[in-house]
Amino acid sequence: MNSLFGSSNQHSLFIVAGPCVVESESLLQIVATSLVDICTRLGLPLVFKASYRKANRSSVHSFTGIGDIEALQALAAVREEFDVPVLTDIHTAAEAALAAQYVDVLQIPAFLCRQTDLLQAAGETGKVVNIKKGQFLAPDDMAKAVDKVRATGNSNVWVTERGTTFGYHDLVVDFRSLPVMRRTGCPVVYDATHSVQQPGIGEQSGGKREFIPALARAAAAVGIDGLFFETHPDPANAMSDAATQLPLSEAENFLTSVLAVHLAQQAHTDLNGR
Repeated sequence: MNSLFGSSNQHSLFIVAGPCVVESESLLQIVATSLVDICTRLGLPLVFKASYRKANRSSVHSFTGIGDIEALQALAAVREEFDVPVLTDIHTAAEAALAAQYVDVLQIPAFLCRQTDLLQAAGETGKVVNIKKGQFLAPDDMAKAVDKVRATGNSNVWVTERGTTFGYHDLVVDFRSLPVMRRTGCPVVYDATHSVQQPGIGEQSGGKREFIPALARAAAAVGIDGLFFETHPDPANAMSDAATQLPLSEAENFLTSVLAVHLAQQAHTDLNGR
């Protein structure tokens, strides 16, 4: 397990959660207040996430952000007020050093997971680097992306499963990818909300939110170190990923159900050694 959480990880499962994008500082405060309370009661370390800018949008008319510095400052305010690590995406090598001033984890978007200069710029900051597996990539190929970060001397790397392209406008989750990616020696994260996307299906990507809980429990049964999900108080009116963000009101029941499966899987592993 990455040292980011120290000894606070009661259940050997960490949570990466928050709204898709920084819509406003007030939104971050509302979501963080709820998630910190839930995760504290469940004994789950939280990494708060939100993209400070959305570079990969289905339409030129889609919302991309409130301004880079304003959004990064809003993320830093969450980190300071709630004493939780914070994660955001970066899209170019030049963004790495800027974002690293405000957050603890730099995330490499799935479409960019092979970009050597981006991976190495993220690694050179010394921050934790979370690499999302490309929808087009075999899970064993993630070892090459991890090696690019480690080549900078930074071994703090996570790898995240977020679904694989399945024809046009759809994704499927191949749960074999979780143990395959574990061979990298990195913590393995399952992205529960992007895995149910229907990419590029309209002005915003579509999705099938109703499958989020079942797929997350399945991932926990296979074995994961971290669970990633996006959540919003009013997903229907979210400025990004409206079809796949989990309603904030459902977050506690969702996490409770996934944790129950995780604990059963952990007990099985402790008993059987695998």
